[in-house]
Order: sequence, then structure tokens, then C-alpha cells
Amino acid sequence: MQRTDRLFELVQTLRDGRLHRAADLAADLGGVSVRTIWRDMATLIASGMPIEGERGVGYVLRAPTTLPPLMLTTAEMEALREGLRQVALGADDTLSRAARSLAAKIGAVAPAPQTVETDDIFTFTRNATPPAEALLPSLRAAMADQVWCQITLLDSAEQPQRERLLPLRLTKSQDQRLLVARTASGETRKIGLDRILAVER
Repeated sequence: MQRTDRLFELVQTLRDGRLHRAADLAADLGGVSVRTIWRDMATLIASGMPIEGERGVGYVLRAPTTLPPLMLTTAEMEALREGLRQVALGADDTLSRAARSLAAKIGAVAPAPQTVETDDIFTFTRNATPPAEALLPSLRAAMADQVWCQITLLDSAEQPQRERLLPLRLTKSQDQRLLVARTASGETRKIGLDRILAVER
């Protein structure tokens, strides 16, 4: 498991608000060393995650820090953009920096619009942090259970559409991460993870 995937899984586990021992976390992640968990926790704490704990005792996440994947309408996205722009231009420096930071995070997982305004607060970097990263646990569970899912993805016109697919496996081609899935008609498709917006079983 790559370190970024491991850090994500650790945060997902800690979201239950309970105390977790490093040894248990190591076992849940496929038997990595306890020392590796210590280093990962130090990294998460240094990044600003509200994690409390120490070696030999355990770790607990004191406040929720992530949101489930959201499907926003065009109007909702515009409202979000305008609200963040107003806060970013406000007199409160702390909130202004927070608004710009939040806009960068949203821009990283939101499909870029056909045209972007010159003063747009969002910095669209869709390939940097695909929204499907948060959906990987659902995709892996569907593959393990061999169940069909309603998957929302971007079509060639950058518009969201829902398809009934059977996730088969994850692969990579030319540094692009792909989902291999079977369609209702029996065809096998390869879909870039950066195209996937939501997964429903």
C-alpha cells in the first residue's frame, strides 16, 4: 500500500472518535510495522490534523476533518464560489487565508468549468487530487463483494452521468490510475479515476 493511501485509511479509521492502538492500526493495514504507524501519525499531526495520543497509549481524532463526497449543482457551485470570494476579500486575514485554502482544496477535486473567470478564486487541478480517492474504499468493497454499482462519472463533454457498472479491478496506464469495470451490456471499460464522482451500491 502506498503511503498516501495508508494515511487516508488511517484518517478514515480514526473518524469513529475512538482510541486506537498503533499495533491494531498496523494489523488493520495489512501488517505494516508499529514504527511505520508512529511515523504516519507524526505526519498527520504535523499537517494540522486534531489527533491526540502517543506511542504506547493510542491515538484518537478529536474533531471531524473530512466530508463525504458531495454532488453539487451548478447553482450550488456558483454560490460556494461567490461566498468564498467574499470571505477571501474580507478584512479578517485568518478567514481570508482559510477561504483561499478551502477554495484550493475544492478546486483540486471539482471538474474544471469550460471557461474560468480571470478572478476566479478556485485553482482547478483535477489531476492533482482526484475525487475518487475518497471513493476507493467503496470501489474496493464492491470489487470484493462482486456487486454492481451506480457510478457517476464525467462524460466526454465534462458532464456528469450515471452508469450501472461492475467494478473489476484497479490498474494503471502511463501514470494514470484506472478502474476496470463491466458494463450492463457485457463490455469491459477502463475509466480514469479522475472521471469518477460518486459510487452507490
